[in-house]
Order: sequence, then C-alpha cells, then structure tokens
Amino acid sequence: AVGIQLQWCITATYCTGVWNGASTLLSEKVSQMMEWASKRAVIRMNGEKFRRLIRAPPRNYSVVIMFTALQPQRQCAVCKQADEEYQILANSWRYSNAFTNRIFFATVDFDEGSDVFQMLNMNSAPTFINFPAKGKPKRADTYELQVRGFAAEQLARWVADRTDVHIRVIRPPNYAGPLMLGLLLAFIGSLAYLRRNNLEFLFNKNVWAFSALCFVLFMTSGQMWNHIRGPPYAHKNPNTGQVSYIHGSSQAQFVAETHIVLLFNAAVTLGMVLLHEAVTSDLDIGKRKIMCVAGIGLVVLFFSWLLSIFRAKYHGYPYR
Repeated sequence: AVGIQLQWCITATYCTGVWNGASTLLSEKVSQMMEWASKRAVIRMNGEKFRRLIRAPPRNYSVVIMFTALQPQRQCAVCKQADEEYQILANSWRYSNAFTNRIFFATVDFDEGSDVFQMLNMNSAPTFINFPAKGKPKRADTYELQVRGFAAEQLARWVADRTDVHIRVIRPPNYAGPLMLGLLLAFIGSLAYLRRNNLEFLFNKNVWAFSALCFVLFMTSGQMWNHIRGPPYAHKNPNTGQVSYIHGSSQAQFVAETHIVLLFNAAVTLGMVLLHEAVTSDLDIGKRKIMCVAGIGLVVLFFSWLLSIFRAKYHGYPYR
C-alpha cells in the first residue's frame, strides 16, 4: 500500500510538472505573439517561427497565414494586391475594441520560408490557410481564392466562419471616387454654363444613346461582380509561368476577363450599328457596302470569340 501510494505521488508530481511546463510554454508563446502583433498587425514568419509557434503544441490561438511571394523577382502582381487587402483585414482586427489573443494574422514569404512551402506541399501563391487552435487544418480552412476573391470583406466572412471571430473591416478613406465625381460634375456644369444659350446638345439622341450603351456594356461585362468580390486581375501559374486571363470556372472570373468581354460586346454592338447605318443612311452605295461588310465581319468574328469564352467556362456547351 505504501508503494502504491508512493508511486501515485510520483505520478501526480510528474503530471503536475508537465502541466506547469506546458502552461508556461503556452504563456510564453502567447506573449511572444501579442508582442509582435502590437508592433505589426501581420506577423512575418519564417520556417523556425512557424514550426515553434504554429506546428508545435501547445497552442490555444488560431493563426491565419497568407503564403505569398512578394519579392520583385517573383513578379507576382496578384500577391501584392492580395497583401493590401490582407493588411486592411489584419489592421481592422488589431485596432478594434474586440481585439484578443484568440486569433493572429501572419504571412510567410516564399523567399523567407521556402521550407514551410515544402512542408505543406504548396506550389502556388497567394494562399490563405487558417490553423485552428485545436487540431489540424481541414479542407475548409484553405480559402477559395479563385472563387471568392481576396477582398478584405470576403476574407473577414471566411475568418468568421472558421474561427467565430467577427471582424468589422475598416478601410482607409479613399478620396479618389468623390474627387472624380466632383470633377465630372464640375465639367458638366462648366459645359452647360458655356453653352447656356444653346442647350440643344442635351436633347441629342445620339449622345443619350451612346451614354446608355456605355452604361449597359459596363454593367453586363461583370464590373459590379469585380467590385463586390475583388478578384485578381489574372492568374500566373508558378510552375509554368503561363498567365491565364480567362477563369476556367463559371463560378468565378478575373478582372482581365471582364475587360475582354466588354471589348467583344462593344465590337458586336458596333457591328450592329454599322449594319443599321448601311441600310438607313443616305450615303452612296459604295460606302454602304463597306459598312455592311465591316458590320458583318465584326458581328461574326467577335460573337464567335464570345461563344468560345462561354464554352471555356461552361464545359459541355454543345454549340459553336
């Protein structure tokens, strides 16, 4: 009985020591993370920091890491754009009243932590991964960048879904929009004042038709989707270096893709206008024939290219 009691005491003492050691180690890790976060909202990590503060237990905090390649020689324009939005998200959390040590934001650059990329079998950037406080990252802990874009608001929704931490994104004031609107209104006001004795241009059907066409082309090309989702301009394959301007899925798009669609729609519209003018104008027959041929060429060529883009995004589309 005395031996059993002695063994129990030794075991209890050992467990208490281990628990105290783990508690001390956890406290040191949290203090270290808080110290870094107080200096920079996004903590820069290398392989050693990643293994010690993220991979090695114990850990009672979540860490969202952006794996990126920001060095100029990498020529990753998307990484720079995503980093700007990521900084906005991290600063919104760092300077909010709800800031705690439940979650931290960090980044691992390929040139500073290539061993981390190899450890996680990663071959593309940027990539966002949430490392939860308990357990290993699941599939949903990897952010679907190609589908959701990298806007800070979209990242905040994903963080709230994975960590139950709600971040109110606060963007720095941007005066470019109000300034451009003010300049536009000033230009229109000046034009109206200079031509105050002759305002017939306001009743010109061609001016209003052109303005309406520009608005329709702008809205139907997907610009509003870009404004809401914040997708990358294009995608560069890190292995082959090939740049894709058309997204291969019907659930997402690139900014360059909307510009291409806008150009093609405008060309088709111009072709239809030329065909209409060829029939209704009073020009000589030779010029009308040229307008007719040019109109048919524009419609056939650019509408065929639009169908090709549609087929590339909607696989199995039967028409050509």
